[in-house]
Amino acid sequence: MTPNVLRMPRLSDSMSEATIVAWLKQPGEAFKRGEPLVEVETDKATVVYEAEADGMLAEILVTAGGTAGLGEPIARLSGENGDDALTEPVTAVPQDAGETTVSRQQVATPAGVGGQTGSGSPRARATPVARRAAAERGIELHGLTGTGPGGRIRMLDVLRAESGAPAPVAETRELKGATTVVPLSTTGETIARRMAQSRTEIPSFEVVAHADLSTIVQLRADAAELAEIVPSVNDFVVKATALALRAHPAFNSSFVDGRPEQHSRVNVGIAVATEEALLVPAVLDADLKRLAAIAGETRELAARAHDRRLSPDELTASTFTVSNLGMFGVASFTAVINPPQVGILAVGALERRPVETGTGGVAFRDVATLTLTSDHRAVYGADAARFLGSLRRLLEHPLALVL
Repeated sequence: MTPNVLRMPRLSDSMSEATIVAWLKQPGEAFKRGEPLVEVETDKATVVYEAEADGMLAEILVTAGGTAGLGEPIARLSGENGDDALTEPVTAVPQDAGETTVSRQQVATPAGVGGQTGSGSPRARATPVARRAAAERGIELHGLTGTGPGGRIRMLDVLRAESGAPAPVAETRELKGATTVVPLSTTGETIARRMAQSRTEIPSFEVVAHADLSTIVQLRADAAELAEIVPSVNDFVVKATALALRAHPAFNSSFVDGRPEQHSRVNVGIAVATEEALLVPAVLDADLKRLAAIAGETRELAARAHDRRLSPDELTASTFTVSNLGMFGVASFTAVINPPQVGILAVGALERRPVETGTGGVAFRDVATLTLTSDHRAVYGADAARFLGSLRRLLEHPLALVL
């Protein structure tokens, strides 16, 4: 077996670092190729990394709760003959509550042990997001007052330093009573960063339409005693959205490097709110699947999202997103585009509304509000109106969705 150092693997397309959740092998334990070795939380999901070859775990360099950048050493491995597997000198960095990030310099340089940099000066304790923001803005972390746990520097502290605003004084905090700092998970930090990017970089606009879903409500009621899995209203929306995307391919795109890139496959992402984060697994080729298949798949994806058992591919494959808060009684809302996608559909709750009939009378119908948020760099207002019109027609005449 070729000796090696186990480095933080790439487990998602946008990953720059990840957190060790748990080691599934302990130092001195042997493992076979394909055996679970370590559980890692990336910016997308919690993933179990499997051994790529037979060997033995010699030493853990990044313990549970510690964070390491992409490609940085996280453990030492030994070959089948028990020889030391290191191909380069690596020194373990002690992990403490104040600083769980392992930098490449700390890992590879003896001078980095104990929080010292190669120059001998203490390494400032900061969150990964704060460290990245400080580097982008040319702000020196040393000298900043951290307001995180144990004095750790947070993103807010970097932004405050950039604006020249003073750090909050203790008296101000006392006026609000006891304060509990709620640290973000790796997934939460990534979502926060991407949503801020979406709001600041994407010139988005919204168009709104009301769709009469009474026929869908009746179809579901009729199928309740006939089908094992009755498609939800959201399943109908996913299928209709997929067909509308096929008819309006400009919305089935990503905006990358200053230009739209249209995708040949229609993968509709469904926003799933878990206790820790908002995840968006994808229903692949939703335009080609029958409604019953979509219904079964969305339930499975939602269950695995709550259990954090989604694969990185399932979390990165979507070409458009549907976000539905109707089950919470929300009448309407505006969803934030998930870059690099160029659109997202927000679905509100069904409401009984009086609607004029063709004979001049009034009937109460089940109506939902649909809000389409679009990237104006890729599509225009008329495009959004046509897309939403097609979607509404499909939902109000759902025969094409069930065949």
